[in-house]
Amino acid sequence: MTMYEPLDALASPRYSGPRTFARLPHVESTESVDAAIFGMPWDSGASFRSGARFGPEAVRSASALLRPYNPAQEQQVFGVVSAVDFGDAPTVPGYVEETLRRIEAFAGEIHSGGAAPVGVGGDHSVTLAELRAAARAHGPLGLVHLDAHHDVWDRYFGLPYNHGTFVRRAVEEGLIDPARSIQAGMRGSVYADSDLAESPRLGLELITGEELLALGPADYGDRVRRRVGDGPAFLTFDVDFVDPAFCPGTGTPEVGGPTSGQALAFVRALRGVDFRGMDVVEVAPTYDGPGQVTALVAANVVYEMLTLLALRR
Repeated sequence: MTMYEPLDALASPRYSGPRTFARLPHVESTESVDAAIFGMPWDSGASFRSGARFGPEAVRSASALLRPYNPAQEQQVFGVVSAVDFGDAPTVPGYVEETLRRIEAFAGEIHSGGAAPVGVGGDHSVTLAELRAAARAHGPLGLVHLDAHHDVWDRYFGLPYNHGTFVRRAVEEGLIDPARSIQAGMRGSVYADSDLAESPRLGLELITGEELLALGPADYGDRVRRRVGDGPAFLTFDVDFVDPAFCPGTGTPEVGGPTSGQALAFVRALRGVDFRGMDVVEVAPTYDGPGQVTALVAANVVYEMLTLLALRR
């Protein structure tokens, strides 16, 4: 069996070669592949600042520093998980429904080959396409959602598909099981005092940003495992979950969130959950700070996701 791993940084400098995630090989097959990282260059579903179409490129560049062993989780990652960069899903600028169809088909190829898709976006509307592909392969999933926004609004400008509506659409389409789904990190201003009640009304559990910080990673992880159970799940991480002091490069920043270190700890706390797909979204490098700190955080979140897969193996 082939084990796909990154280039050896002690034989080939990190700043050399074409940009793939963590310098993994670009492979367009799922044979001998456990995890396939792929880009979703799309931002026509964004409601404020655009630019997330360039997120996958930025995250790939920032990922060059990643190494095979994760000491925080005491886990070998590359060498345990056979991972590849699967390239970018096709998108159609300005046409959200057609783009969702094409991303669904692309992610579906990964699922049908037996690998776990790990998407890099792209605004958060793309997650609906990923959930469609995952549910087709595995049935309704438990959703684990880290974000500053709950994304259960019904319409934007009278239309149903947008980065703020994907969770509601996923519930309506039966892609996720609300009783096994949990959202955390929600903060910032909303349109009405009833807005945050929408998630519980749809059957999802919601933990506000203030509650999450008081809860801490260990208790959060326990709460997720109790909620999701042993069934298949999907993890989605919006970089605006992190305070914009640490992740400024995003379309709808909200102050008062966790640090980048705290955010990684919340992801690490999710060990043991049966994730069949994952993504990191809303990286908009146009607004990033010196050193591309948002892209760097996003790359490390993807690495922690791969670590979760390695831990289950």
